[in-house]
Amino acid sequence: MARVHRVTAAASVLIVLYLLTLFSIVPVPFVDSSVSEQILPVMPWWILVSFGSYSLWSLGWGLLTFRDCPEAYRELLKEINDAKNELRTRGVSVD
Repeated sequence: MARVHRVTAAASVLIVLYLLTLFSIVPVPFVDSSVSEQILPVMPWWILVSFGSYSLWSLGWGLLTFRDCPEAYRELLKEINDAKNELRTRGVSVD
């Protein structure tokens, strides 16, 4: 089964469970009904904010631990100079 199918199946199950508990069809164990009536309506927003926070943290961590690659930098500069030289031979002004 492809990853998208697994994610879709898991999301569908979680959405159905959420809707069943939101409409009080299935009671939430160990939680008073008045508390679940207050918490369940805001649960999607809490999940969305948590996912956004995790995404920003993950992006920041990736930027913080990004490795410099001096050999790739030199190779890129060489390719840029080669491209400029080729354009100059064709009569294009690149500077």
